[in-house]
Amino acid sequence: MGASQSAGTEHEFQDLADRTGFSLEQIGNINKRFRQLSNNEETLSREDLASIPALDNNPIRAQIINAFFDKRNLHQNETGTVQEIGFEEFLMVMTHFRPAPMGLTEEERENLRREKLRFLFNMHDTDSDGTINLEEYRRVVEELLSKAGTIGQETAKAIADAAMLEVASTTRGKMEPDEFYEGITFENFLQILNTFDIETRMHVRFLHMDTATLRCGKSK
Repeated sequence: MGASQSAGTEHEFQDLADRTGFSLEQIGNINKRFRQLSNNEETLSREDLASIPALDNNPIRAQIINAFFDKRNLHQNETGTVQEIGFEEFLMVMTHFRPAPMGLTEEERENLRREKLRFLFNMHDTDSDGTINLEEYRRVVEELLSKAGTIGQETAKAIADAAMLEVASTTRGKMEPDEFYEGITFENFLQILNTFDIETRMHVRFLHMDTATLRCGKSK
């Protein structure tokens, strides 16, 4: 019975390895962490992730947690969220934090970069309308600045508004005083972060794992 279960798990992990690029060893390690977080249950809830102490003081804690339950990040081709995720869904989200594998063509590397930036965009497009509007952007900037404890909410709000106007001028050019800026589209987002080194920034360390070491292929 035990051997049969082990063979089944190995076959399942091999399928996930083929689909994600993670090695069997890496998937085994991620599965162990998933089991710890879910208290050995088959699914993981928001409460399970919210209980991670390292997330307590993270200024974008809510966005990080929501990203794991966002249908857009689970390749479901729809918007909205789910209440719980299984290990496969958890692993699919983790692929967004994995460094690019060696030997990619320029086109493949660009497609991977685009996927990572789409994931980052979705984190801040909280109402799933395809744009990061002023209120969403302001909320993120306010959280980042106010958590630092060095400035007040009103100052943070003013900085967020000024930053959004700067983004508007970058993506739309000169705007009239009464013109309404609807927000940042994904294409605007790509333009703004054209030189952003996504590979060195998108890691997950709050899971007691460093995804910077999770490159595709067999571990050395």
